[in-house]
Amino acid sequence: MGNVQSESAAADSETVEPLRIRYRIRFSKTGLLRWISHRDLARLWERLLRRANFKLSMTQGFHPKPRIGFPSALALGVDGLEEVVELEFAEDLAPQNVLQRLQEDRQPGLSITSVSKVPEGFKKPQLEKSDYQITLPENADPVATQRAVEKLLGQPTVSVARKKKTLTVETAKQILSLQVNHDHLSLTLAASEAATLRPQDVLDLMDCGDWIENGSLITRNRVYLRQDVTGEESDMIALATETPTTHP
Repeated sequence: MGNVQSESAAADSETVEPLRIRYRIRFSKTGLLRWISHRDLARLWERLLRRANFKLSMTQGFHPKPRIGFPSALALGVDGLEEVVELEFAEDLAPQNVLQRLQEDRQPGLSITSVSKVPEGFKKPQLEKSDYQITLPENADPVATQRAVEKLLGQPTVSVARKKKTLTVETAKQILSLQVNHDHLSLTLAASEAATLRPQDVLDLMDCGDWIENGSLITRNRVYLRQDVTGEESDMIALATETPTTHP
């Protein structure tokens, strides 16, 4: 009888689902880190988490991988000041604990802004829009740039080449804001399930496609999730924050 009970208890223990606790992290990626690819960024996060000795929730199958997800990939060469990554742990930790352990790694170019625990049943993050800043190169004429902005915004639709295809979109639905502010452009691009415009596309449409090679820098100041817009993100549990580092 005792052996039967032991075998039953062992069987029950084998069927217990491991913990899957989601955390949403906002972080910045600057300096030399802007030159790593999105895939390399995911690998960097995996190594960071292992160095910090977190118990990671893994995918099923022959090649289990940590559950690490980004709502939006950051293009190569672009700084990101308020990026988002979601992680799943096989342990329940206070957000402040997670924040401190991540910050102790001191990965150059990576700064952790906030950590929050995602309530069970909370939807996966979906990108709503992104704010960018594009510096004007030294040879750019602000007046001519303003004219190019007005001309672009005055077009009902615009088309760009994308992988040997032509992408045509409604200008007002994709470019939510585009302004010249002294030494930089302020740009807000909407996200959609279909193909969307990128900052370089906007520069090309303004006939400013050579800005990057002439010294212009692109920074994504913040990604806005659909939960930000609906107010759902305020329902996150026990938000732990760190004062962001000021970037030029």
